[in-house]
Amino acid sequence: MLHRLLRQILPTIVFIAVSALAMGANSQIQLKTTAMAGTSVVTTPQVRAELVAQAPEGVAPGRPLQLGLLLTHTKDWHTYWKNPGDSGLPTQLEWQLPAGLDAGEIAWPVPKKISIGHLANYGYEGTALLPVPVTVSPAFNPGPLAQEVTIRLKASWLVCRQECIPEDGEFTLQLPIQGTTALHAAAFDAAARAHPQNLPAHADSGARVDGGAVLLRVAGLPAALQGQKLEVFPETSGVVETAATPTQQWDGATWTARVPLARDRSEGPEPMPLVLAHAGQGWRMELPVAGGWPAVAPLAAMSPALEAALKANAANAQPLPLAHTPAPLATWLLALAGAVLGGLILNLMPCVFPVLAIKVVGFARHAQDARAHRVSGLAYTAGVLLSFLALGALMLALRAAGEAVGWGFQLQSPAVVAALAALFTLIALNLAGMFEFRAMLPSSLAGLQARHPVLDAFLTGVLAVAVASPCTAPFMGASLGLTAQLPAAQALSIFAALGLGLALPYLLASWLPAFARALPRPGAWMETLRRFLAFPMFATVVWLVWVLGQQSGIHGAAALLALLVLLAMAVWALTLRGLSRAVLAPLSIAACAWFTWAWGPKIIELTPHASETATAAPVGASAWQAWRPGLADELLAQGRPVFVDYTAAWCVTCQYNKSTTLAKTEVLGDFAAKQVALLRADWTRRDPAITAALAALGRSGVPVYVLHAPGREPVVFSEILNADALRAAVHGL
Repeated sequence: MLHRLLRQILPTIVFIAVSALAMGANSQIQLKTTAMAGTSVVTTPQVRAELVAQAPEGVAPGRPLQLGLLLTHTKDWHTYWKNPGDSGLPTQLEWQLPAGLDAGEIAWPVPKKISIGHLANYGYEGTALLPVPVTVSPAFNPGPLAQEVTIRLKASWLVCRQECIPEDGEFTLQLPIQGTTALHAAAFDAAARAHPQNLPAHADSGARVDGGAVLLRVAGLPAALQGQKLEVFPETSGVVETAATPTQQWDGATWTARVPLARDRSEGPEPMPLVLAHAGQGWRMELPVAGGWPAVAPLAAMSPALEAALKANAANAQPLPLAHTPAPLATWLLALAGAVLGGLILNLMPCVFPVLAIKVVGFARHAQDARAHRVSGLAYTAGVLLSFLALGALMLALRAAGEAVGWGFQLQSPAVVAALAALFTLIALNLAGMFEFRAMLPSSLAGLQARHPVLDAFLTGVLAVAVASPCTAPFMGASLGLTAQLPAAQALSIFAALGLGLALPYLLASWLPAFARALPRPGAWMETLRRFLAFPMFATVVWLVWVLGQQSGIHGAAALLALLVLLAMAVWALTLRGLSRAVLAPLSIAACAWFTWAWGPKIIELTPHASETATAAPVGASAWQAWRPGLADELLAQGRPVFVDYTAAWCVTCQYNKSTTLAKTEVLGDFAAKQVALLRADWTRRDPAITAALAALGRSGVPVYVLHAPGREPVVFSEILNADALRAAVHGL
């Protein structure tokens, strides 16, 4: 058993680690884009960002110099002003300049009010330049032979449509010291015209709080504005209702307005900085507030899901990772208890059955040797715990690097799925009796299992974790979701608790004499059971091929099946003797190697997602629709309840629920009667948007089932979906 497991486990570990890291590099481009050093342009699907300069008289002390970030937004996407409004984050610039060059603050152009439902943001669409004035002091001394000066910038911005994506870039620009740099003169001129002019203080200007609104009075505006409607942009967030339309009028040459205060006002600036705008031009002023501001109202409580989403957004938007706050002792202990219970229930998941059956056979082998029985249980537990910790550490490291990963992330890589299919094919062939490693290995290795039974049990624990990772049991979801918000030590303790729960039944059984006495004595029945266990292994291979078909299409699945046939033929050829082995073994191994080289790329090539190739169902249709960011909010805004199934082809629990509870006629009838929109978020392949949605719900893996209703908190159901609980929640809509 040892040499079988050793040969089978090591390739899996290597494939999981290498494929997960490679997969992470690709997904990072989708979630967060960072420019390579030496470039002045960063391009993402949402924004083209360019570091630009304006130096009409060269770079020298006392001569004008401006730098800027030129943002060109894809249609319907926007970034944010210094006050982003009801949501969002302003663009941040961090300069690295030579000695003698000092960058000022962003000279923010007048923004645009962007309405989103009952909320509003202040930001920029289309093309916008964020200019920064630079002072060249006498300390600037590039040297007599220098021809250029190097400008470096690290910028971060949040770009949003209905979903939001934090992006950043590192820019480098070689700016000529002599001559004229004015390639983007038109953009700098437009930004200068759009920059608000400072309006001098006027005795008749001011602000005053009147009930639930702030009254604004501004004198000294240009005469050409009289009678015009002005846009109001407070520079301080959390003061007024951003989406509200001010009531305004002209009193001669004085403009007055009444702007509703924010219901959850969090600021009271004194004076109140304000920008008034008309036709793309702006005027900035600071209004004294007569009588001051009322006391700030306490912040309303928010749902745990919203709080988790805000924390995740804030963490993603920071240029450097933030330190996680340790959870309170009670919360941490509750998460540990949920993890242990979830690990226990994980033993009942079908994906774990084949390996656990092998473990039971191992128990029977040591049934009459109490010491060997206990040592085997401890070694198996150690293998499970260390594997859970290694997988958890890899997941946390990828998250810290900016990756959007969750539980079972490794099976989102076709390479890992194919490697596991090959691994379980070899296990099944071995269990079926086609080959024995001891017959193919040198005698020094053939007896390895007998000499090291502890390592044999340890590797069985590693294998159990490898096949358990696609499953999520009840109580696991909340505990795993919490790991994204905890320091590394507390997060890893939750992974260790999951491993303890998975190993606990076998650890206890190995130390309970009554369990050993209940097992039959070793005999011929063990060989029969061993051959029977080949069929669950083959069934696992069928499932893995189906999973790969969801990722790489029918041609990828067919190529994998052909490769598995060639692998089986190569193993069979190695069992032959004499001339047959000498001829057939090299040929079959060469055929297997050639097919892997020629068709391997087809196996791991991702085909277009169904949502990219198929036409979405009409919003009013009762059939399942493909989930996309913002669709649930659109449907809720129309007054329709929404049920979202976060699923994956490699998640056995997901497929069980899909074929049972979610396929019941009465459940579908209840959905139809209440006009519930059914959305399916397929996480089979890497999708940062789905990962972010799961994190907002406090979850880190699938399945997750959520029922949304207008004006209500979302209802998150258990991983093992109960039809009665689901129907009761739907009836309550």
